Order: sequence, then C-alpha cells, then structure tokens
Amino acid sequence: MRYQVDVGAARVYAIPMATRFRGITVREGMLIEGPAGWGEFSPFVEYDDRECASWLATAIEQCTVGWPAPVRDRVPINCTVPAVGPARAHEVVARSGCGTAKVKVADHAGSLAEDLARVEAVRDALGPGGAIRVDANGGWDVDTAVDRIRRLDRAAGGLEYVEQPCRTIEELAAVRRRVEVRIAADESIRRAEDPLRVALAGAADLAVIKCTPLGGVRRALRVAEAAGLPCVVSSALETSVGLAAQLALAGALPELDFACGLGTLSLLGGDVVADADSLRPVGGHLTVRRTPPTPNPRLLNAHEPADPARAAWWRRRLASVRALWL
Repeated sequence: MRYQVDVGAARVYAIPMATRFRGITVREGMLIEGPAGWGEFSPFVEYDDRECASWLATAIEQCTVGWPAPVRDRVPINCTVPAVGPARAHEVVARSGCGTAKVKVADHAGSLAEDLARVEAVRDALGPGGAIRVDANGGWDVDTAVDRIRRLDRAAGGLEYVEQPCRTIEELAAVRRRVEVRIAADESIRRAEDPLRVALAGAADLAVIKCTPLGGVRRALRVAEAAGLPCVVSSALETSVGLAAQLALAGALPELDFACGLGTLSLLGGDVVADADSLRPVGGHLTVRRTPPTPNPRLLNAHEPADPARAAWWRRRLASVRALWL
C-alpha cells in the first residue's frame, strides 16, 4: 500500500483563507495521486514528523485502497461561524442553509462580550429550532469554562454542546461534572488511544473525530467503536480532496446522531477541484462520495505556492514523514 504512489509527483497547494481561522491565513498542503484517485497530506505546520505520519497514512489509504462502503447517502452538516462580528455571523448562518451552527468563541482574552453577541446573532439567524454548538479550542481554565458555558447557554437559548472548553482531559472531566451542557472532546483526541482515555475519564459526552490524525477511515471507525461515545466528524480545513475522506468516515459510521463539521470550504478562498465536484453543502447536507474528487489542473496551477521555498519545504516534509514508514 505505501509503495503504490509516486510521492515525487505530489502537488503542493497554498490557498488563502477567506477568514482568519485558528490563526491561519493561508492553508497549505500536498495532493498525492494513486491507483484509487487522489489523497491529501496537509498536517498543520507546527506538527512534528511523527504526528504527521497518521496524516500521510490517511492520504495513502485514500489514493490506494479507498474507503469502506457507506451506510448512508447523505450527511447533515453544521455551518462554521468564525470569530466575526454579529452582523457577519448572522449572514454566514442565514446563507448556509444549515440547521446547526458551530460558533467559535474564546478567540482572545476578554472575548466574552463578543462571544455572547455572536451567539445571539446566530440564534436569531437559525430561529428557535436550530442547534448551536460553540468551540473554545481549549481556551479556558475550569472555572472560566463553567462561567462562560452558563452565560453562552443562556445567550443561545440552549446549547447543543460545547467543544473542547479546556485543554486537558482532566479539565474536561472537571467541567463536565459542573455544567448541564454536553461536553465534546476535539483537541484531546489526536491519537488512537485518546478517545478511550476521554471515555474512561468521563471527560466528554461526545467525541469529535477526524480521520487524518487517527490514520485513515478504517482506523477511525475502529477507534470510534472502542470509545463507545457518539461521534461528530469534523474537517481539518482540507480542500475537497481531503474533505472527501472525512465525509467517507461520516458516511460509514454505524450511528450518526449529530450534524458534522464538514462545511469548512467556506473558510477557504478557493478549492483545487471544479465547482461541480466541490464539497459544499446543499440544503445543510453533503452527499457521500465513493471516490475522492479529482483536482482540476488549472486550479492546481493557480494554487501553487508563489514562493518556491514553500513548495520545497513541503517536499522535504513529505520525504521526512515517509521515511518513518521505511
């Protein structure tokens, strides 16, 4: 499996973000072609080689053997609201067609007033029947998290859940014991053993999983089964090529009770596939694909890094991560 692709022919992309997200203004990665189509290798730049190895495993699975058969044809999607003002937040939700919104909070110290206004605007856009979840990306300590969750829950007229309010599993467990709102673990789940630790610690009601840090769709399915928690599949800010693998995971999970965070192409200022193949939600859903979309040659060329040094950096990184397999 690991030798059926020509990694030397991998293409590097650099796509500006439409809105700054997770501190990122340009999303970079590589696209690898294999016998089953294309895969995406796009670990964040701060990750070391060992952490990147699972991202490469996901890409190689995708472009060599493909994915397990899905058990559903469509997956419900949440829209993602970055740390923007209330007017922009309202617009994002109203235009999305989604009945669930994930709202970024705790973007900086002293963000509470902005967070409350953003959540209130999202509720107005969704109406009383929509679901609101917030994501703090581990930005609070335990006491702050308890206070903020209660305030945001009131502002939202009820939160579906709060994603990663604190950094550690122990902190998540402490918060969960003190609030009524569901807690979801995201950043605490980065390796195959992490969901099991989260479940055993009573740290979360849900697991937010991505196949990239878990080493592929098949391995993520095994991890989800062992953890025994309801799962929400989320993207890692990929192009449509990599997003297709996350969608395949959502399509293959035996149970899927919550909308998934796979509507993130709106955060990118472009894509590498033609519009007809781009994985953008329609009516709050995405159709599950059996194979990854094929990059458009014109768009591949358009999104090559302007700085040749960046392309060279990614090629060195791919070679270094691949060497861990040999």
